[in-house]
Amino acid sequence: MSSIKINIQETNNETILKFISNKILVNGGSYEFNNIDEAKNSPLVQQLFYLPFVKKVLVTANFIAIQRYDIVQWEDVEEEVKEQIQNYIQQGNPIVKEEETTKKDAIEVYAEVTPNPAVMKFGTNKALTQTDVEFKNIDEASKSSPLAQALFNFPFVNEIFISENYISITKYDMVEWNEVYQEVRTFIRGYLQEGKKIISELPQKQTKQNVEIPKENLSDTEAKIVDILDEYIKPAVASDGGNIAFQSYDENSKRVSVILQGACSGCPSSTVTLKNGIETMLKEMLPNQINEVIAING
Repeated sequence: MSSIKINIQETNNETILKFISNKILVNGGSYEFNNIDEAKNSPLVQQLFYLPFVKKVLVTANFIAIQRYDIVQWEDVEEEVKEQIQNYIQQGNPIVKEEETTKKDAIEVYAEVTPNPAVMKFGTNKALTQTDVEFKNIDEASKSSPLAQALFNFPFVNEIFISENYISITKYDMVEWNEVYQEVRTFIRGYLQEGKKIISELPQKQTKQNVEIPKENLSDTEAKIVDILDEYIKPAVASDGGNIAFQSYDENSKRVSVILQGACSGCPSSTVTLKNGIETMLKEMLPNQINEVIAING
């Protein structure tokens, strides 16, 4: 089994710490545990609750978030917890026995047009991933996402973007969406209903579009830019099947570079519209710190 690496990341809540894995932990969705009784289908979480300072545990596709009681500070125990999680996963033990916990709820998938005529958004009531991923071809998908790989078998599929609760698919011009969207919608619904793997592992050679920069590695200005994008821009963009990701900030030129993904990538109007909208907002909220925003298609 390949080596497991756990990285520690702070959150806005000083009592909560994220333990981020380089391997997928669960197949989509998330599991929240408030006590050891609720964790009967997760041996790892049960182990964590034996630590007297553990108050709550959240397990997602690629990280475990733990909230502590105030009887300790994270700096005193975080390395111990990291090692415990890392050793457990390295032994090949299941994080959550998903076959026992997954409810047979009805899966709903709906199709929505987007401002980009080449892209259709397929939303679902099932959580798909906690980390946005984008695939430009079937080779990229084959290494990371069985769902994306299966979708690339449709000859008209050009690119795929998977977010928390939707999939944006970019088509070639060989067909119109009104001719094929129903077939794709039915396929996605059937795939999810069968409980098949959505993402098997995060891309090993992540492109700049897929890299999420830890906030502790950002400057104060960069962190503020990311917060503004997350709070004010991303929700609106996601509603149209797209995503915007921070790439870089140059302190000398005061230039911000952002990456457009999903429906936003290649959209005839989004580059100009989003660039101007984001640029105006950032200039207003960060006066004298922003001169220009450059939008790059993912």
